[in-house]
Amino acid sequence: MPTPRRTIVLVGFSGDWTLFLGRLNPEEIVVFVEEPDVVRKRGVRDKLAALDCPWRLIEWPHRDPGAADAFAAAFGDLRAAAVVPALEYAVPFAARLAERYGLPGASLGAALVLRDKAVLRRVAAAAGIANPVSREVGSLDAVRGFAAEHGLPAILKPADLQASLGTYVLTSEADIPLAWEQAQDQSDGDAFNPDRLPPSRLLMETFVRGAEFSVELLVAEGECLFGNVTGKQLYKGPHPVESGHTVPADVRGDTGARLLLDTRRLVDATGFRTGFVHAEWIVPDGVPHLVEAAGRLPGDMIMPLINHAYGTDLVAAFLDVMRGAPVSVPLPNRAATRTAVRFVTADEGVVEAVAGVEEARAVDHVLEALVFADPGDEVRELRSSFDRVGFVTAAAPTTGAAVDAARAATDRITVKTVPARP
Repeated sequence: MPTPRRTIVLVGFSGDWTLFLGRLNPEEIVVFVEEPDVVRKRGVRDKLAALDCPWRLIEWPHRDPGAADAFAAAFGDLRAAAVVPALEYAVPFAARLAERYGLPGASLGAALVLRDKAVLRRVAAAAGIANPVSREVGSLDAVRGFAAEHGLPAILKPADLQASLGTYVLTSEADIPLAWEQAQDQSDGDAFNPDRLPPSRLLMETFVRGAEFSVELLVAEGECLFGNVTGKQLYKGPHPVESGHTVPADVRGDTGARLLLDTRRLVDATGFRTGFVHAEWIVPDGVPHLVEAAGRLPGDMIMPLINHAYGTDLVAAFLDVMRGAPVSVPLPNRAATRTAVRFVTADEGVVEAVAGVEEARAVDHVLEALVFADPGDEVRELRSSFDRVGFVTAAAPTTGAAVDAARAATDRITVKTVPARP
């Protein structure tokens, strides 16, 4: 009788992760764990049916208290080799399930801190890390009170959502009613959430002005094995949605070293053990201020940019540490080239036509150009990362050349929309 395969448990369904499944060992099978409501709303079974590798889907309410312990009791014979959070919302469940299976992971305590921006602020501040002033607000009057006390601009944001959902930069008192209304409307990310969950709590925070970065760390048993600083660019307007990234970031003086050091301090402060940390920062006057942090791989094409820039496979390295195995790929401390991504947007409405993608791919230094909005799809106002419709990635000897190539390619892409019917 053949020996049952070991399993890589991926908590949360992610289209990005379906592209990473070539990193699995031949004796491993992937088991996706996802909320029943999310399986239905995102058509997960149909998407998995298109994969050409062994997989299994277990529908499980992983956002509930005690869900990982109940899962371990029900599936104690799963022969898990690693438990990996594939999405932001899966981080606590994955951390606790790894503990129950005796596998490497973030630790439940660290995962819970990272998933709640209000708690993260308290922990980071206690560790001496600079933070904006932050306060939970439950009413319009509370928002107005914070603005009166600390001034504008200020940020209204959910405490535990992803992709800039519900986040609004308030620049005048007249913005407050619309910002409050949009913060309550979290439907952009509804497909990623089970129906039973209440709306997220909201925070008001002081506005920090400066260059924006993220730091990506691969951590094994509290030791940082790899670190990178990514440069961030944002669209103009009240919604702080990323328009592009550069890897590695062009940083002045000791800013890069300071960002890496403060992210390592955050790892220590949260008690994070093993996995991937993605922390976002704003740097005014040379002092990094924490925006937020996550205990999972970054999105927004940052992983492909890192892999190309450093000539490695950081996803394979991540899976190695989650298995508790030695890292099987090189982890350079310097990038060999410079990479960039620029995102594609479209006017609100219904997509009528898409053109220029092949022309974009033909631009020198371009790695990939993709539009994932098809004719007939509806495009919403740009309020979160979910409202972008495509991207271009590029690599070149200098950051400027990579950014120029990505910009030239996106300029060739047109996504024509017409007003949606009432």
